[in-house]
Amino acid sequence: MLLVREIMYCKPGKVRPMVEKSLAMAKLMQKSNMGKMRVLTDFCADRYWTIVMEMETPSLQAFEQMMEGQGQSEQDTKEFENIMKGYHDLIDHGRREIYKVEG
Repeated sequence: MLLVREIMYCKPGKVRPMVEKSLAMAKLMQKSNMGKMRVLTDFCADRYWTIVMEMETPSLQAFEQMMEGQGQSEQDTKEFENIMKGYHDLIDHGRREIYKVEG
């Protein structure tokens, strides 16, 4: 099992809109049986305005397939695109971390 962390550093004042997009995406992922995603915001971090999205995946291949939208209906794909429209305007930069879950 792998833990994938998407760490996004938002522009000042843009955390809340990104949180709303992330929560909507998490809801859609769960509805589409793509797994559960947690959304976290910084209480204390390297930088202000940090948002983290965490999800577990059985393998890198499964993660890749999820990122490609495999298994999503056409309607869910369009809804996902609509949710994430304009998110680049909210983000300064980000990174991805992938960890092996040991226990």
